[in-house]
Amino acid sequence: MSSIALSPAPLPLRTHAHPSPLLPPMSIPRHLTLHHRQSYHHHRRRLAVAAAALRQDIAVWTPAPLSFVEPAAKSLFHVTVDLSDSPDLAASHNRAGQYLQLKVPDSEKPSFLAIASPPSLAAGKGVFEFLVKSVAGSSAEILCGLKRGDVVELGPVMGNGFDVDRIQPPEEFPTVLIFATGSGISPIRSLIESGFSASKRSDVRLYYGARNHQRMAYQDRFKDWESSGVRIVPVLSQPGDDWKGETGYVQAAFRRAKQSFNPLSTGVVLCGQKQMTEEVTSILVADGVSSEKILKNF
Repeated sequence: MSSIALSPAPLPLRTHAHPSPLLPPMSIPRHLTLHHRQSYHHHRRRLAVAAAALRQDIAVWTPAPLSFVEPAAKSLFHVTVDLSDSPDLAASHNRAGQYLQLKVPDSEKPSFLAIASPPSLAAGKGVFEFLVKSVAGSSAEILCGLKRGDVVELGPVMGNGFDVDRIQPPEEFPTVLIFATGSGISPIRSLIESGFSASKRSDVRLYYGARNHQRMAYQDRFKDWESSGVRIVPVLSQPGDDWKGETGYVQAAFRRAKQSFNPLSTGVVLCGQKQMTEEVTSILVADGVSSEKILKNF
């Protein structure tokens, strides 16, 4: 015996041209199915979440103009953002190693950038300086192509930065070993120029790795950094024939140095490639350096 499909009774025609407003939850018609009720509540939750995200987005992002964009090295750019109209954001940078998110026009995905300038520069001149690596197809590439006066958006300053109190006073930690690769030198610059009593320590070394000499930023600052008490050891992984300095990776250069140090009175600062930071940490912990004295900004 074949079954016959019954057509549902036609719904009554609406006699008004304007849709009725959403009813409050208690006014949902009792005859709606459970599925319809769940869909209704899910829709309301999605609207509430979207509204909250919009409020947060409006509250968090601060527009600010660029005051300086210039090449720093091959594929690296100096970028300065003017915060003269955002003193609260400038004042929130209080420790070297902090970072933030930056959004550029025509790109929805923000970049995470460590602040390269010391906190004193934000307090005194109302600017943040960044060292930005231009990567093809990224928002960082767009940023490096902008000009003075172009407006970007900054998120709040984040992170605890480098907790240098863990390697103080300098008399108890006379050795500080600093390791940086590529654009990881950015927060290290902030650390060195904000001061951590390097001149009062007997052995402060910066092992700074880059592919070649053309990709090494801040070379114009090396003299000032050394005068503050930091000995710089540049390490190139793909040097030219005329290079007479250290080659390979910074962790290998450190091993080759074979300089004695007391692990119990040694502090360490790391920033750069994950493999480098992991290998350096393993080497130094095996030598007896306390993991509590190995500082990172993330």
